[in-house]
Amino acid sequence: MRFTPASIALAVLLTTVSSVGLSQRPDTQIEPRSVEWQKAGEAARKAGNLDGATDALESALAVDPRNRVAYIELAEVARAQGLQGKAIRLYKEALLLDPTDMVALAGQGEAMVEKGAIARAKEVLAQAQGLCKGDCAPVGKLAAAIQKGPPAVAMTTKDAGLPPKAAPTETP
Repeated sequence: MRFTPASIALAVLLTTVSSVGLSQRPDTQIEPRSVEWQKAGEAARKAGNLDGATDALESALAVDPRNRVAYIELAEVARAQGLQGKAIRLYKEALLLDPTDMVALAGQGEAMVEKGAIARAKEVLAQAQGLCKGDCAPVGKLAAAIQKGPPAVAMTTKDAGLPPKAAPTETP
């Protein structure tokens, strides 16, 4: 009688732990519906429909959050919209799923260059070169982006630290 509560608790624990492994799919098997949404998002991005691409890719990630390619595509959409910070975070999500993904690593570095974080982009380039075995086109593309530097942006008087122009006054 003294061991009944402990044995029941142990039985419940073992049942719970053993059933968790049965319900999970292997990481290499992505839900087919997620892949369909991802392809629809990729097609929308290539057609220039960035809002439609975002919706489809977010749907793909809602169906299966392990879809690394959907994260990369969504990051590309964010870069096209000028949201480099969001793109960097999305590339990071893809890299959490596969730290050796050259496309995600190089894309993250390019987004950093576009944002102006050249030093951090050089660190990403060194990491990518260390992981690259053979011909790595994304690494070469990242190196070229770093060499070129961040894109030039038009400076406004606010950005230059100049006082704003006074509004013309009406004369009676």
